[in-house]
Amino acid sequence: MKRLQRLGILSIFGLCLALLVNLGGCHDPSATSGGPSRLVVGLVSYDTGAASVEAYAPLQDYLGEALKAQVELEPVFNELRAVEQIQSQAWDLAFAPAGLAAIAVDDAQYVPLFPLQGSPQQRSVLVVPTDSTAEALSDLANEVIALGEPGSATGYYLPLYDLYGLTLGEIRFAPTPKTVLEWVAAGEVAAGAISEEGFQQYRNEFPADTFRVLHESRTINNGAVLLSPAIERNQQRLIEEAMKAAPASVASDAGYIANAAAPTFDSLIQLVDKVRPLEAKVREQPAVLTIEVEATDPEG
Repeated sequence: MKRLQRLGILSIFGLCLALLVNLGGCHDPSATSGGPSRLVVGLVSYDTGAASVEAYAPLQDYLGEALKAQVELEPVFNELRAVEQIQSQAWDLAFAPAGLAAIAVDDAQYVPLFPLQGSPQQRSVLVVPTDSTAEALSDLANEVIALGEPGSATGYYLPLYDLYGLTLGEIRFAPTPKTVLEWVAAGEVAAGAISEEGFQQYRNEFPADTFRVLHESRTINNGAVLLSPAIERNQQRLIEEAMKAAPASVASDAGYIANAAAPTFDSLIQLVDKVRPLEAKVREQPAVLTIEVEATDPEG
């Protein structure tokens, strides 16, 4: 009788063990993978709006499936708003142009994951109307010029660095790169700063020979996909691995290079730090782009 009881107990134990094994075999490993339950992806879309969001839709779907997470796209239309989101760490992932990337890495400790597509070497150009008499940067003294929004390397930081020492009649801030060219073409400003890539993209929307390049800046790295430091280390690894493993078409549509090393922004961070003391003066009229303390001179 006791032997039968022991057999019964063993049978029940075996049944329970079998149930546990079966349940474990059917368990979705992603549920305990440590992946994020929600991922906010930030991007700067300028005036392309819906078109930019649509290009990221395949990545949104892919990451949602790979990470078993709710993936949200949050486009903003200029760097100024993007800087606010970065500094508050509201974005888990950010597709950031170079200037925004430098700020995110330096000020908010974001981690570069992948370079963005496009030329690996970016530069700013200052363009003037073709019939302008300006032949050098010094000829822009006391004139009205257009820059991009703070946060843009090619629209703001690089041209400010190159314009150091000048007194300008006024600086106007264009919300998009195309707006810079519109203002130059209309004669509202004597010159405007825009990325070389943006200039090539938009110049054909104006009559031929509307613009000429007055000045080219130094080159800098292209932007990057950045990861928020607020994401846990294990989740960081899962996100990076998923983005590396994304189908080529998904990575291409989203505009990042999955098999390339992340860019560094040390030199651009140093340039931004040198330019920042000028920011207190850029909205003054006239805008005197000099710094009284010699030790912080951008040319030093």
